[in-house]
Amino acid sequence: MTPSDQPAQDALDVQALSHYFQGIMPEVGEVRSAHKFSGGQSNPTYRLVTDTGELVLRAKPAGNLLPSAHQVGREFRVMRALADTDVPVPEVLHLTGEGDASPLGRQFFVMRLVEGAIYWQPSLPTLSRDQRLAVTQSMNRTLAALHQVDIDSVGLTDFGRPGQYVARQLARWTKQYRAAETERYPAMDRVIAWLESELPEDDGSVSLVHGDFRLDNLIFDPDTHKVVAVLDWELATLGHPVSDLAYQCMQWRLPVESTFHGLRGLDCAALGLPDEAAYVAQYCERVGREAIPHWHYFLAFNFFRLGAILQGVYKRSLDGNASNPERARELGAAVPQLADAAWQMIETGS
Repeated sequence: MTPSDQPAQDALDVQALSHYFQGIMPEVGEVRSAHKFSGGQSNPTYRLVTDTGELVLRAKPAGNLLPSAHQVGREFRVMRALADTDVPVPEVLHLTGEGDASPLGRQFFVMRLVEGAIYWQPSLPTLSRDQRLAVTQSMNRTLAALHQVDIDSVGLTDFGRPGQYVARQLARWTKQYRAAETERYPAMDRVIAWLESELPEDDGSVSLVHGDFRLDNLIFDPDTHKVVAVLDWELATLGHPVSDLAYQCMQWRLPVESTFHGLRGLDCAALGLPDEAAYVAQYCERVGREAIPHWHYFLAFNFFRLGAILQGVYKRSLDGNASNPERARELGAAVPQLADAAWQMIETGS
């Protein structure tokens, strides 16, 4: 993850931050500089250089925001709760209030910088076969550990409503998608209608879910290739663990020659990577699941959900408050592609 040269509207008031930190974290000293990371589309994230080292600041974006989006307070809460679990997270230090309670006029939190490697392509082209296997095994192990967290013991009993997760998510993201819609995509309309009509009965499975668990939201130790931090918890809640798994498994169904740099079209065995079935089987063994009913429903739902998220990103670029406007426009163009892929999967059942 590399800090970028940020436009003026993304620049932070370093002097105001320094003054604020003197009151709540005097051990940090002066903030010398703040540089925005180039990755990410939701909550802008900055590397802070201080007298005593480097920190990371993650803030709500400026401007008008969609309802229930950009919940940095929830990110802070869940990472603090996971500090002593088997799920590696950065150490969070401070969360501001909203509006005038923040020196930036918008809520943000501060956490320790975690050094390591972030991989942007699921094919892991810079790694050897053994290293690729280590990465995928650690990724699988981390997701399983997340879904086995005792939510009561870590204080997250009220972090979401248990049960009916997919039904609630479908309603939420349909509403968000319609609010951000800039033109009608018939395939997306068909997918939404099918998801509503084929909604499976809830099986009672509830766990902490990340909501955006994918390769580039993980930091790896460059020597051991194990996950050392899971990032971007904005969509975390209590939900159905299979939804998290299906979201990650989309990488096997997205084409390599696309915005998403998926694995479809590659020989996974030749690369030393598991295929989707093997990855799912490893996860099931780790969490004690015998089978996953309605697997294709969960996959189709996540194609729709990702399309709805990206439509919101694209709408923010039109409104002038996207974290990375150029990338936002590129992702917006992928929305009809995701809708078409979901509908094809629905029609073929594979």
